[in-house]
Amino acid sequence: MSSAKKSLLVLLSFFAGFYPALAQQRIHLTNNWEFIKQDLGSVWEAVRPIPAPDNPEGVPVWEKVTLPHCFNSRDAVDPAGNYYQGPGWYRTKLDIQNPYTNGRTLLHFEGAGQKTDVYIYTTKVGSHLGGYDEWTVDITDAVAAFKKTEAFTKRFNGKVPVEIRCDNSRDVESIPSRMSDFCVYGGLYRYLSLVYAPALSLDKVFAAAEVDKDGKMGKLNIKARFYNPEKVALANVQVVITDPHGKVINQNSSKLASLSADEPVGLFAIKNPVIWSPASPQLYTVDVTVTSDAGTVKQTEKVGFRNFEFVDNGPFMLNGKRLLLQGTHLHADQAGVAAAMTEDMTRIDLQMIKDMGANFIRLGHYQQSKLVLDLCDSLGLLVWEETPWCRGGLGGDVYKNQARSMLTNMIEQHYNHPAIIIWSLGNENDWPGDFEEFDKQKIRTFMSEQNDLAHRLDPSRKTAIRRCDFCKDIVDVYSPTIWAGWYGKGLYTNYKDLEEKGYKSVKHFLHVEWGGDSHQFRFSENPEYVKPKNKKPGDTTKVEVSYSKDGDWSESYICNLFDWTLKEQENMPWLTGTAFWTFKDFATPLRPDNPVPFINQKGVVAHDQTPKEEYYVVQSYWSNKPMAHIYGHTWPVRWGDAGEEKMVKVFSNCDEAELWVNGKSYGTKKRNSQDFPAAGLRWNVVFNKGDNHIKVIAKKGKVVITDELDQQYQTDKWGKPAKLVMEKIGEKDGIATVQVKLYDASNIQCLDAANWINFSLAGDGILLDDLGTSTGSRKVQAYNGRAQISVDTRKGKSVVGVASTGLKSVFVEL
Repeated sequence: MSSAKKSLLVLLSFFAGFYPALAQQRIHLTNNWEFIKQDLGSVWEAVRPIPAPDNPEGVPVWEKVTLPHCFNSRDAVDPAGNYYQGPGWYRTKLDIQNPYTNGRTLLHFEGAGQKTDVYIYTTKVGSHLGGYDEWTVDITDAVAAFKKTEAFTKRFNGKVPVEIRCDNSRDVESIPSRMSDFCVYGGLYRYLSLVYAPALSLDKVFAAAEVDKDGKMGKLNIKARFYNPEKVALANVQVVITDPHGKVINQNSSKLASLSADEPVGLFAIKNPVIWSPASPQLYTVDVTVTSDAGTVKQTEKVGFRNFEFVDNGPFMLNGKRLLLQGTHLHADQAGVAAAMTEDMTRIDLQMIKDMGANFIRLGHYQQSKLVLDLCDSLGLLVWEETPWCRGGLGGDVYKNQARSMLTNMIEQHYNHPAIIIWSLGNENDWPGDFEEFDKQKIRTFMSEQNDLAHRLDPSRKTAIRRCDFCKDIVDVYSPTIWAGWYGKGLYTNYKDLEEKGYKSVKHFLHVEWGGDSHQFRFSENPEYVKPKNKKPGDTTKVEVSYSKDGDWSESYICNLFDWTLKEQENMPWLTGTAFWTFKDFATPLRPDNPVPFINQKGVVAHDQTPKEEYYVVQSYWSNKPMAHIYGHTWPVRWGDAGEEKMVKVFSNCDEAELWVNGKSYGTKKRNSQDFPAAGLRWNVVFNKGDNHIKVIAKKGKVVITDELDQQYQTDKWGKPAKLVMEKIGEKDGIATVQVKLYDASNIQCLDAANWINFSLAGDGILLDDLGTSTGSRKVQAYNGRAQISVDTRKGKSVVGVASTGLKSVFVEL
C-alpha cells in the first residue's frame, strides 16, 4: 500500500462529519438513483405511471447509478470520437422527514455540470448555471404540496420523487469555453445532499484570520449570513474559538435583532497565535451556534493564521521568511469516473501531492470541491484557485453575469481557507475563437471589473491570471507562458534565461505552467536526440526541433527536463515559485492523436493515480522525507551493445548512495543537486546480456533507504516491425492481463516501436478500456515495442484480438 493510501486513515478520521452548517442534519444522496443519457420530452416522462413492464410508457429505459456520477465517465477518452455533450436526467424517490417544526428542506449541490434544473414531481423548484460552484435549492414548499396529493400516498408509497436535468451542451455564451484543453463534463459529478434546517439557519460564516509578519498579534473577525425565509426576528449567537491543541481560548455570545445582512458576531484579538504554514499547518476551530424560536443550528469552520507577501520584483514571503513555492496543478478527473471522483480518490490525489514534497497547488481551471480545500488546509498546500473564464474571448451579458457569479461564489464559499493566497480571474484569455469579434479592450475592461470585484469581496488575497499579456498589468500576480524544452523551439537548458525574461516583465511573477508530455512506460536510451521531420538524408543544416512535435514523448526525456528545471530553480533567489503542469493526466477533447487518445499526458502520475518515473524526480528535490528510487522501475528492457557502458540513475534526497549491480558495488557517491543529471547519483555500468539486478543503498544521517529492481539488457539489433505476438501474462480475481509485443522478421523485439495498437474482444468478458491510461485504452501507441490491456473474464471464455496497420492481426483465447 502506498504512503498516500496509508495516510487516509488519519484523514478519514479528521474529516468525518466535517461539513458546513447543519452537518448533523446532512445526508449524502448516493444510492437509489436512475439515469438516462438523453433528453426527455418533458419531466412527466420521468414520473408517469407504467401500467405494465412492456408498455410504451416504460420507454426510454433508465439505468441504475450511484452518485457522484458523470455522463462522460468513459466516453471522454473513447478513441472512437467526441464525448457526449447534451442533456441527461437523474431521478430518485426520497423519504423526507424534517425533524424541525416549520423547518426548511434543502438540496445542496457541491457541483453539477453544467446547467441544472431541479424538479419535485413535475414542479420545477430551481435552476443553476455553472458546473463548479456550490448551490442550494429549497424544496420545502414543493414537498409539502406534493404530500397532499393522491400520487404521494398511492403511487409513491409516501416518498417524494426528485428529478434533475443536467446539460453540458456546447454554448458559447457560457464558461468555460468548449475550446478549453479539458472536458466540460455533464452530470451530478460532485456530492448532492439532503439538508434539514430550522426556519432560521446559517447560510455562510466568514472568518477572517489575520496576523502580522512577526506572528505576535492575530485578529479573527467573524461575520454570519443567515438563511431566513420565515423572517425570524431574534436570535442568540454563540462563537467559540478552539486552538489547534483543542483548548478553548475565546468565546462570546450576542443577541441579534437584525438577520438580513452579513452580521458581525465576533471580533477576537489573539496574542502569539499558532502559525499556519506548509511545514506545520495548524488550524483553529470556529464554532458558531445560532439559537432561535425555530431551533438550534451549528456551523464549524477551520481557520489558520498566516501572513504572506509577494515582494516587488522579488520572492514570495510567508510569515516573514522566504518560501519558494514548489507546486503543481490538479484537475478533478480520474480514470473510470471522469469528474465524479469519490472522497477517497480526492484524498489520495492530495496526499500524493504532499508526499511528493509540494507546498503549492494551482486548482485549474475552475472552483474545486470543499474537500479539496479542506485537504489543502490540513496538509499544508498553498493554493491558487481559478474561475473557469478560459479561452474563446468574451461573450455578452449572460456570459459576463455567469463569470461574475462564479467568481463571487468561489470567493465567498472558500473565503475561510488559509491555504488560499490567490484568486485567479482566468486562463489564456488571449485565445480567440468562440466569437467573430475578439476585442482586446473589451476583455481588458471586463478583466478590470473582475479584478475590482475580487478585491471588494476579499482585500486580503491577491488576484492573478495566466497567459494574457495585454491584461498582465491589471492583476496583482502574473504568469506568462514559458515551456522550455517542450512547446516551441529550443532545449530545456534554456529554462533559466526564459524564466528571467518573464520575471523582468512584471512586478509580481509566478510561473504556473511548465513540463511536457510523457507516454507512461515509454523510455529511451537517447531521449534528447530528435531527427527533425521532413529532413532529407545527407542534409547537415542545423534545425531546431520542437520536442512536443518531434520528440519521442518518453518518460526518459521528461525526467531529464524535470531534473534540469528543478536544479535551476534552486539558484534563483528572486523566484517566487512555479507550478509544473500537471500532477495527473486528464481527459481533453483537443488531443485525439496523443499516444493515449484524448488524454493530456503531462501528468507525473497517470490518469489512474499510478506514478510515472518523473514523480520520483520531483520528490527527490522537494521532499524532506528520506527516499531513493532507481530510475526505470517500469522500463523492463534496456538495450545497447555488448560491453557498452550504460548510465544508471538514482533519484534520491539522501546525502549519499551506493550502487550495486549483479552483486558488485560500483561505489558510493555524494548528492549534489547542481550535478546534472540525478544530482550526481549516477553510475556508468556494463550490463550482462539478459538478466540484471540493481540495488541502491542510500543514507541520510542515520536513516538507510534501499531500492532495487530487475532489468533485462538486449544487445540484439532489430529491424522494422514484422509481426505481433500476444500472450496472457497474468490473472488475479478474475482480471486477466494480456500483452502484445512487436518483433522484426528475425524474431527480435523492436524496442523502439511506437506503432498504433488496437485491441478488441469477443465473448463473455469485458475489455477494461476507456480509462485513458497506457494500459487502459483499446487504441494506444506501443511503448518500447509492447502494449497491455486487461479483461474482466466474468468467469467465461473470451478471445482478445490485436490489430496494427501493416501487420497480421493476432488473437489469444482466455
